[in-house]
Formats: sequence, structure tokens, C-alpha cells
Amino acid sequence: MRRRLLRLVATLVVTGLAAAYIFWKIDVSRTVHILVHAKLEYFLASFAIMSLSVWPMAWRWERLLVAKGIHDRLAWLVRAYFVAYTGGQVLPTAIGGDAVRMVETSRRHPGKGGPIAASVLLERALGGAATLTLAAVGFALAIGRYDVGAYLWVEGAFVVATIVLAVLLFSRRLRPWLARTVPLVRFLRLERPARAVYEGIHSYRDDGRLLGGVFALTLAVQAVRVLAIWSAGKAVGVDLSPRPYYVMGPLLFLVLLVPFTVNGLAVRETFFVSFLGQLGVKADPAFATGFLFFVVNIALALPGLAIFLWESARGAPRAPLHQPDV
Repeated sequence: MRRRLLRLVATLVVTGLAAAYIFWKIDVSRTVHILVHAKLEYFLASFAIMSLSVWPMAWRWERLLVAKGIHDRLAWLVRAYFVAYTGGQVLPTAIGGDAVRMVETSRRHPGKGGPIAASVLLERALGGAATLTLAAVGFALAIGRYDVGAYLWVEGAFVVATIVLAVLLFSRRLRPWLARTVPLVRFLRLERPARAVYEGIHSYRDDGRLLGGVFALTLAVQAVRVLAIWSAGKAVGVDLSPRPYYVMGPLLFLVLLVPFTVNGLAVRETFFVSFLGQLGVKADPAFATGFLFFVVNIALALPGLAIFLWESARGAPRAPLHQPDV
């Protein structure tokens, strides 16, 4: 109860400060005018990029599951992704959507909760690594070209942190060091799930070919998804090339993981106003870019909502899925 109260207070504080910053910077009537006159073709392009990227991401997840002997249909995994997007609109950040996928898939494969959670978290970790690889590229592109100040060094810090995390998760030599954290994890009553997830992720270390292929696919998908942000900007008249978005995009994906927001509400738009403002973009179109990208993500959640309502109306059974003999 106390944790929930603290999370609620933190959410209200973060969202309130972000909203105050936004209303201080923008002209509401001007921003509404920009959004009303947004170019539909660019909005649809942004939505198409985000929605079509679900299929390669679902296939990526399928490969990670198969490596642990868990078999499911690609169509169902795509369905799980869309439902997770719906859950992510009301749960804290993208991590809430990951939890939805873990729960639903575990119901279909009883006794496989640990490997399933590990596959989802590894997928998230590889997504973060790919995002930060793009950030490193963006960092190189931005030096001497864009005056985005501290944002570059924040990206650099995240790149270093990701490398350290990868070494911790996959190195056998460092396991004794990690063992020293057991008393703390036990005190927090997280030892059992933390151990199951760690062992599940660590078990992938011997399948370098799979990890390399999944990482390459993730990097390609993330690179294309950055163009969805660029398209949202073009829709509201932000005349920038895609290049600065490869500096901005990785940071945006990280901002959306902040645990004290609901789907990045207000924090996302604050980031757009701040970052694009340093590139000479006025606050109104900068906010409109962030808000339109938010609308794209809302639209991405609609298929999942339709699936959820359809299955609820049909009273679709949630019986376990029997794995095929292989």
C-alpha cells in the first residue's frame, strides 16, 4: 500500500511538473491550429511504420521462445503485442505492456513462467541495446552539427551503462560479484523472481548466433521506427532531416521507460519541446510533434482493444496451450 502511494505521488509530481513546463512554453490556440492542419499522409506513414514493425518484433520474440522449447503461433504473438500496447496505455510505461505479455503467455504455457519472463526481458534488453547503438551513431552524427548540450552526454552515459549491464548478465566470471546482492534482493522479497529471470537470460549466452541475429533485426526495426517520429514532425511542419531524429529517437524511447508516468504522458511532450527547441524549432510545433506521436501510439493500441473486447464478448477460453511434439 505504501509503495503504491509513493508511486502515485511520484507520478502526480512528475506529470504535474512536465505539464506546467509545457503550458509555460506553448500557445495552446496556436498548437491546436497546427494539429488541426496536420498533414494526414505523414500521420498515416508514421502509424504504418509503427504498426508494421510489430510483425518482425513478434518473430524476434518467437525465436527467443523456441530456443527454450516454447512454441507458439506467430499470429498469436502478434496479437499479444497489440494487446500489450493497449495495456501500456494505462499501465506504467512500456514495462506495463511487457507484464501483460508475460502473464498471458504464461497462462498458455503453465510452468514456463521463468523462461517466458526471461525472453520478454531479454527482448527488452536487446531493444535497449539496439536503441543505444543508434544513440552512439546519433552521438557521432551530432558532434559539431547540433547544439543539444547535455543530451549527448546523457546518451553517452546510457551507452556505457548498457555495456556494463550486458557484461553483468552474461559473464560467468562476475557471478560471484552478483551473488553479493542476494541479501538485498532477499530483503526486498524479490529473490525468487530475480533469480529465475537472471538464470533465464544468462542461459542465452551460449547461443551467440541467435543473440546476434535478434540484435541485428532489432537494430533495423529501431532504425525504421525512428522515421515514425520524423514523419510525425513532418506532419506538423517541422522541417528537419531524419538525421537529428537519430539523436533524439533513442533518448525518446528511453524517456518512455520512466516508471513514474502513465504512457509517458506530458513527459514525452516536454522532451520534444526541450530537445527540438535546441534545434531552433518553436515550442508549438515541437509539442505538436510529440502529441501527434502520442496519437500514433494510441491508434496502435486500438487493434489490441478491439481484440480484447471481441474475446471478452465471445468468452474466449484461456485454457493452456499444449505444445506440439518436436
